[in-house]
Amino acid sequence: MMIHPTIATLRRLRLTGMAKALEEQQGLPDCDRLGFDERLAMLVDREAVERDNTALAQRLRLAGLRQAACLEDLDYRTPRGLDRALIQALASGRWLRQHHNVLILGPTGVGKSWIACALGNQAARDGFSVRYRRLPRLLDELAVARVDGNPARLLARLARIQLLILDLCAARSYVESMPFVGLD
Repeated sequence: MMIHPTIATLRRLRLTGMAKALEEQQGLPDCDRLGFDERLAMLVDREAVERDNTALAQRLRLAGLRQAACLEDLDYRTPRGLDRALIQALASGRWLRQHHNVLILGPTGVGKSWIACALGNQAARDGFSVRYRRLPRLLDELAVARVDGNPARLLARLARIQLLILDLCAARSYVESMPFVGLD
C-alpha cells in the first residue's frame, strides 16, 4: 500500500502528529500485528500530544518570562524563609482558578522574580495564559496607548490574560521620577 499520499494528506490537513506517527509505524516491524483500532488510537494520541506541546510552547513564548524557572527546581535548602506547603499550594493553581492574587515580597536578591517566573511557567503548563511585564515597561506601554488614544484596547488585552506577572524591579525609582499631580 502506498502510504506517502496519506502522509502528504495528513500534513496538508495540518495533522502533523498523525503523519509523524504513521511514518514511525511504517518502520516498526511489529506494527502489522496491531489491529486497526490500536493503530488509529496511537495516531490520534500522537496528534493530541503534538497539539498540546505546540500550545504549551506558544503559551510560554507569549508569556515572555524573564527566566526559565520551574518550581521543581526550587531549592528549599537556601535560607529564604520559604514555606514548602505554601509553594506546593501555589503550584496546584487553585489560586488562579479562584481568581486570587499573589504578592511576592522580600529583600533584594532572594529570588522573587525567579519564583514569579516559576509560578508563571507552572500556570502555562496548566493551560493558563501568562504574561510577564516589568512595571516600568507596562507603564510606558500604557502611556503610549493613552497618547495614541486607545488605552482601552491595551487594558482589554491585559484583562484577558489569566496570570499577569508584574515585576516591580527598579519600579520605585521609576515611579518616583514620574510627574505626579495630587488631587484634594
